[in-house]
Amino acid sequence: MTSNTVEMGVGFRRIKGREPRTQSIATRFTRSEEQALLTRAETNGQNLREWARDVLLRVAGNESRAEMEIHIFTELVGVQMLLMNALDPLLRGEKMTQEQLAALYRRVQTTKAGQAQELLSKRNLNKEK
Repeated sequence: MTSNTVEMGVGFRRIKGREPRTQSIATRFTRSEEQALLTRAETNGQNLREWARDVLLRVAGNESRAEMEIHIFTELVGVQMLLMNALDPLLRGEKMTQEQLAALYRRVQTTKAGQAQELLSKRNLNKEK
């Protein structure tokens, strides 16, 4: 079986084909903060540098995921608003004209983001209580 790593001296290995890591970020911690981070890294079976790199990259990747989740939530709120506002008159036996439906669609498109943010704000307030 072939290995995908290249030995680079004592304790260092690089995955074949991976871009070499040449950049670094320095930061300072108190001794107690450092100890907490070391403990967390050891719990994951990694040294502090590996663990910190993984955590930073995971957080950076999750930002775009969070943006997508908010977009999806906003669209769901829009679908809910459209259904609630269209079904109500239909269940009462009324008919909607094409113009009424178009106006409803425009209203949902312009207000769904605000409604989604309001729902998220209420949710966050309930979590804090």
